[in-house]
Amino acid sequence: MATPTPREIIDRRRRLVLDKDADGFADLFAADGVVELPFAPPGMPRRIEGRDAIRAFSSHAFSPRVRIDDLSASAVYETTDPEVVIVEVESRGTVTATGRPFQGTSVQVFRVRDGEIVLFRDYWNPQGLAEALHAITDRT
Repeated sequence: MATPTPREIIDRRRRLVLDKDADGFADLFAADGVVELPFAPPGMPRRIEGRDAIRAFSSHAFSPRVRIDDLSASAVYETTDPEVVIVEVESRGTVTATGRPFQGTSVQVFRVRDGEIVLFRDYWNPQGLAEALHAITDRT
């Protein structure tokens, strides 16, 4: 079986996020993979290291408090480094407790090696996501 390309991994990631499959999402990462969230609000980590930690974080982030209704790549940029793909992402969803919709944009950088994500860096625009992020970080 051929090793999946970075673009194929990005497509799988979209399906898994929309299906709220935290285990499948985490399985896309190398054992020592890293998620970086440079603009994370208080209560949310800025760096998550290792597949198991990514799995735990994803299980919480894919909580029933927030429903992601659509996650689409408005642009995908391949770089001169064959492992690196940059994606402009638009997301739409609902904060389930309030029924309020949210919409956000981000630029995401992926480094994919041997069919596994070794680095996922998400630069999201916090405008429009405040209520959704609060729902995720609120552990009550």
